[in-house]
Amino acid sequence: QVQLVESGGGLVQAGGSLRLSCVASGSIFNLHGLAWYREAPGQQRELVASISSGGSTNYADSVKGRFTISRDNAKNTVYLQMNSLTPEDSAVYYCNAELTTYSGSYYPDFWGQGTQVTVSS
Repeated sequence: QVQLVESGGGLVQAGGSLRLSCVASGSIFNLHGLAWYREAPGQQRELVASISSGGSTNYADSVKGRFTISRDNAKNTVYLQMNSLTPEDSAVYYCNAELTTYSGSYYPDFWGQGTQVTVSS
């Protein structure tokens, strides 16, 4: 059974920082692309940042220069370092993975359960 479990969310004041983690567990043969999305109340889920298996990164314009995505392949973990947070960053943050299992199943979009980030002004 494959799982993505996020952690690190919480309440922080504007200007503060948080580091999100997402650990992939189960019979994972290969983690390909990894990404963080967020969904604020009444808004569509949006891509925040992504990182390829080779380490190439991509960021939403709204977080460039403030957020950093990274991955530790040995730990099957992806991180999102968030600095200079603003109330507009408040949302549920979801981990997303493209992965293949040992049984040969391919999942182009596998989601975690989400972690809440709230930034107070």
